[in-house]
Amino acid sequence: MKQWKRILAGLAGAAVLTSGLAVYADGEAAEGDAVTYPKLNLSFAVNGTDTQIDTQVGQYLATLVSQRSGGNITIDVFPNDTLAGGNATKGIEYVCAGSTDLAAYATSTLSAIDSKLNIATMPWTFTSYDQAKEVIDTTGGEYYAERLSQKGLTYLGAFHNGFRQLTNSKHPVTKPEDLKGLKIRIPGSKIYMTFWEAIGASPTAMSWSEVFTAIQQGTIDGQENGAPITKSAKMYEVQDYMTIWNYAYDCDLIICNSKVWNNLDEATQTLLQECITESCDWGRYKIEKEEEDIINEFIKGGMQVDRLTEEQLVPFQELIKDAMKGLKAEYGKAACEAFNIDTEGVEFTEE
Repeated sequence: MKQWKRILAGLAGAAVLTSGLAVYADGEAAEGDAVTYPKLNLSFAVNGTDTQIDTQVGQYLATLVSQRSGGNITIDVFPNDTLAGGNATKGIEYVCAGSTDLAAYATSTLSAIDSKLNIATMPWTFTSYDQAKEVIDTTGGEYYAERLSQKGLTYLGAFHNGFRQLTNSKHPVTKPEDLKGLKIRIPGSKIYMTFWEAIGASPTAMSWSEVFTAIQQGTIDGQENGAPITKSAKMYEVQDYMTIWNYAYDCDLIICNSKVWNNLDEATQTLLQECITESCDWGRYKIEKEEEDIINEFIKGGMQVDRLTEEQLVPFQELIKDAMKGLKAEYGKAACEAFNIDTEGVEFTEE
């Protein structure tokens, strides 16, 4: 922790330096002047492994920022929440406290500090990546920014964590009856817990780092995650069946401690925001481009993959209707409206 206090001390000192622009009485830079950025070193925490999308986006961002700042601004990316001993909740707390500067966490993980950040993981909120991007880059992002600001965090961008699928080691799952008795690992989220209980499975909240071994030992039967994460975690070695049903969408949010962000000069903020936006777009494209190839790899490797049709999804969707109405009411009208979530039949109390 001491090393990050030293980094923040250096950051605060650097922030008072000029950005190297020729600044005049009106506060604007002379046209054509080059920008020389202050020397900064920023920490960037992610929960994923070395090969997962959050780490890759962080590394892509670090390269962009270094190149475009002439090497003056560097970002150190820390996978597996190593700064917090592998504990994602502590990792988020460190960003809130300013011990870590930047981070990328899935909204399902960020729900540890505000459950409403998890609203877009409501089952079948989005039917495509294009729809998710359109909403999150407008009203959804505005909602995230407002909620995060209350926790001392500045929202800077979002990228796909992916549509969540199901894998298991027992048998194919194409109808609700197939889930009876299946022990499925889920993140610690009320939405996920409610969903899996409503459709008849036995959900178990468990740290991601423990999942592979738990499946090997028979403690759990399966897990639900996007195809890229399923691949990077080598779940294909211990799971024989996959169900493609896009039941939930989750995204990673790039956040910064607000005090750290506000202490940066305007030119540095502009550079970081531009690079973060570009990195998020890169991460989104990568997920969209590679997802189908990964699923085909699973099939070639011997995994049985069942793609559920809209008709096959109906029995699952019917089972969760009442439970989801209760959750929507709990999350509130503003949250649902921000993500265009259907609220027919939901009775909201005043917020």
